This record gives sequence, structure tokens and C-alpha cells, in this order.
Amino acid sequence: MKLTTTCILSAAIIFSACSSNTKRITILGKGKVDIDTKANTITIKDGAGAIEQTADFNNGGSLNLKLIVDGKESTINIPENGLYILNAKNDTVVGSYQKYAEAKTNYDVIKQDMLKHAIDSLNLLIQNKNVSAANRNFYIAPFNAIKITNNIDATVVTPYHRMTSIEQVGDKIPEVYRFWSIKEIRDEMIPKLAKDTVSIKK
Repeated sequence: MKLTTTCILSAAIIFSACSSNTKRITILGKGKVDIDTKANTITIKDGAGAIEQTADFNNGGSLNLKLIVDGKESTINIPENGLYILNAKNDTVVGSYQKYAEAKTNYDVIKQDMLKHAIDSLNLLIQNKNVSAANRNFYIAPFNAIKITNNIDATVVTPYHRMTSIEQVGDKIPEVYRFWSIKEIRDEMIPKLAKDTVSIKK
């Protein structure tokens, strides 16, 4: 009986150690993706549709991924465990932590100074200014990967998705990170906010 208990405990410890080594990677690209978690290889072939696919790589220490996009090969280093965004597109992707539980979709209740601050923040973000892990905002150049959070179960909203709310379970505020293409921010979001600053009465 003691031997059986010891074996069970050992198995539990091994399983725990393996599960703690997860590097969860959300891949943004265009075309068709093939992921080989054993060979640590991600292959993307050109195509018309945008892709977003998430894969778990379970290994200790630093991970070197081989990224092959349309026959061109590069190495992507994933230094530690956590949740990552891998930008396999030709366009830069930017994003930040969002308090979805406090989101307000009715701009009539937002003050002018808050809108102006939002515009300033977006302009800085697309210029890669005031961007840092401490600020929980991210500027991901093409064919680069950046760690978003230690929490691999956090929610990632990728570019061109329109999700504006998420269900809160219990007292825990959802950990949500929203990403956009620079084109989305420059051509859609900033002009809309600028229009709202004029339309809202003081």
C-alpha cells in the first residue's frame, strides 16, 4: 500500500512539473498553418484567409521555434513559460490589457478629456512609445513573438474581432488582452474617437 501511494504521489509530482512548463502561443498569420509541437516547427503557406491558432508547447527552459512562412525560415525564441502572441504577418500588431468588466460602449457617458487621453494613448501605441510589459501594452513587429502574461488561460482578442464584453465568473475580473492592426487604429479607431470628441456635449 505504501508503495502504491508513493507511486501515485510521484506521478502527481511529475504531471505537475510537466503542466507547469506550458508555453501557450497564439499564432497570427495568413494562409494555412501546420504546427508540429514535437519538432517545434510552425509552417505557414500563403493563402487568402487570416488565421489565428493556438498551440501549447510543453518543455522546460528556453524554446526555439522554427517558423517557416512561404518557404522563408526564421527562429523565434520563447524564453520562458506563459502566454505569447506570435505575429507571422507582414503587418505590425499592437495591443494592451483591457478591463472588459468596466467597459463602456455608450460614448455619451465618456468625458472629453477621457476621449482625448484615449486618442493620445493609441497614437503612442502605434508609434511604439510608452510600450512595456509593466504597462501591459505590446508592439509586435512582423515575425516576432512577445510574452503577454504568465496566465496561459487569459483571453486574447485578436485583430478585426468585435468582442466588447466577456462574462465574469464570480468575483474574479477576466484577464483580457485586445489586439489590433495598426491600420485598424489609424484608419478606424482614432477617427471615430476624434469624431466623438466633437459630438459629445460638455
